[in-house]
Amino acid sequence: MPSPRQINIGSNNRLPARRWRRRRAPGPTRAAIYRVPVGAGSEWEGEAGNWLRWARTEGHDAYWAYRRPFFETIVPAPGARTVEVGCGEGRVSRDLSARGHRTVGIDLSPTLLRLARDADPDGTYLLADGSALPLADASCDIVVAYNSLMDIADMDAAVAEASRVLVPGGRLCVCVTHPMSNTGRFDTSEADASFVVTETYFGRRRFEGVEARDGLTMTFRGWSYPLEDYARAFERAGLLIELVREPLPDATAPHLLRWRRVPLFLHLRAVRS
Repeated sequence: MPSPRQINIGSNNRLPARRWRRRRAPGPTRAAIYRVPVGAGSEWEGEAGNWLRWARTEGHDAYWAYRRPFFETIVPAPGARTVEVGCGEGRVSRDLSARGHRTVGIDLSPTLLRLARDADPDGTYLLADGSALPLADASCDIVVAYNSLMDIADMDAAVAEASRVLVPGGRLCVCVTHPMSNTGRFDTSEADASFVVTETYFGRRRFEGVEARDGLTMTFRGWSYPLEDYARAFERAGLLIELVREPLPDATAPHLLRWRRVPLFLHLRAVRS
């Protein structure tokens, strides 16, 4: 049994827990249009059942069409430890493990963590806030935040925490909904539909929306940030951006063809100085 000041994250490794700190997020503004998922907290706890069906229906959502360029281009070779912030039901952590990473998944939803552990009994999954990680300084080589930074109320604190737990030269690997995609919507579902801008690109905005397709329904909530906000958070955390990619979907599903004309996701990799 680990002592109260330790969290067991492996058979031979115990890292001192970091004391949690609570931060008050700025109040939300008018909701923007949703684009994409993965996160933590009570909002995701309430959607856990819907998210399980959504995420584990292979080929259903955009993850299946965008994961290859993320894992092949953004995520470096495995080191001693890879931490996923906002792991949800665990599919990204499982994919990382399949690629040789020794992973620790972090999330605030107890139900999603239970589902992650059920699917990956040998994995390590911790209930924690992405802006107050229960891990020691310089204790991991890679931090992955796949569609989770926009779900964390204090994005700056989450980036700072990722930097704190990285070793010098460690990498933060990020996928977020592309800031441009949150400014509007396509006017039809056709592949050649026009993208109509209805919101300002600048500023932090709350988004919330429901997507229903093929008998599955999911409510997504979070915050939209312009690229500069992410870049400034990285700067403040001592992280140098070394890769920026705007991937195209590698699937031909009709609901994704439109996103070969406007970027749906933004992939970033930054190195800790």
